[in-house]
Amino acid sequence: MKRRDFLKAGATGTAAAAAATALAAPAIAQDVRQWRMVTAWPKNLPGPGVAAQMLADRITALSGGRIEVKLFAAGEIVPGNGVFDAVGQGTAELYHAVPAYWGSKSKGILLFGSQPFGLTAPEQAGWLIHGGGQALYDEIYGGFNLKPFLCGNSGPQWAGWFRTEINSVDDLKGLKFRSTGLASEMCSKLGMAVQAMSGPAMFQALQSGALDAGEFIGPWTDSALGYYQIAKNYYWPGVGEPSSAEECAVNLEAYNDLPDDLKAAVSHACASLYNDVLTEYNTKHAQALTQLVNEHDVMVRKLPDEVIVAMGNAAGEVITDLRSSDDELVKRITESFLAYRALMHEYMPYADNGQMNARLLDYKYD
Repeated sequence: MKRRDFLKAGATGTAAAAAATALAAPAIAQDVRQWRMVTAWPKNLPGPGVAAQMLADRITALSGGRIEVKLFAAGEIVPGNGVFDAVGQGTAELYHAVPAYWGSKSKGILLFGSQPFGLTAPEQAGWLIHGGGQALYDEIYGGFNLKPFLCGNSGPQWAGWFRTEINSVDDLKGLKFRSTGLASEMCSKLGMAVQAMSGPAMFQALQSGALDAGEFIGPWTDSALGYYQIAKNYYWPGVGEPSSAEECAVNLEAYNDLPDDLKAAVSHACASLYNDVLTEYNTKHAQALTQLVNEHDVMVRKLPDEVIVAMGNAAGEVITDLRSSDDELVKRITESFLAYRALMHEYMPYADNGQMNARLLDYKYD
């Protein structure tokens, strides 16, 4: 699909209410359930759009065809930012999106997607599976009539596309910048004028001058959306989102109505996709970055250490705000996340960090 098709698909959600009311209730004939998956993405957008279709196909396959999942892209039934409510209210049976989009529902939800200076993709899965995170994830989403699952991760995101170079913290002040989730709160504390919008809308805002800079995902997805045509400075590391989990949420009543084997099929479809999606992102990000540099004259730049430290301090303020929340559940989620982060912070310098540092040393290998 060409970039202009993504822009057209992601820019509006005009088909929302009318299409929703026109759809019949899901059929259950001969033990076959016809489920509608609504997504936050243009259809087949490299990265999340592709992953959403993979999930729809995998649930259908692992259920032996007893759950037939049909995907509806952003705007086909509801706008991308309306999928959370649509599934909770029963307009559709499940959605594919990211937790970073639902901060208006509860700040606690944001921690299940990404955290500034937080967990890597394997660590995020580890927290949910081995650190008590899934029970909290279920608890907070259950309040919205949803059963949540992680089903992918983009890996480390990038700091973003900038029209001009960033040499100091002062260069960030007043910068009109697209971001989402807790990363947007970190940026706001640095004086950036943060705006939330879809990935396709970000291209249009950069083009019109409504934005000075912005981040979306990483080289593979960002290339498809054409940001390099406007902003040539591509900055790393994306400390605002060391990873970004993708999620599937199922209408809780529809999920509870399933027999145990079909509940297991949905759960295993999501879990089995997590690493497939992560490794596809990593592989195609690497390929796309080479193309961006060699064919499109993109300048890959590292954020100055001064800026990274300032972002870290701002991120700490964001976490402090969460710890002092009036919402007891938000506090429990935050403390659980911090406990797992501390555990990984102690171990990873010897493990993943040690291997990456060793790889960078000067020796003959290939």
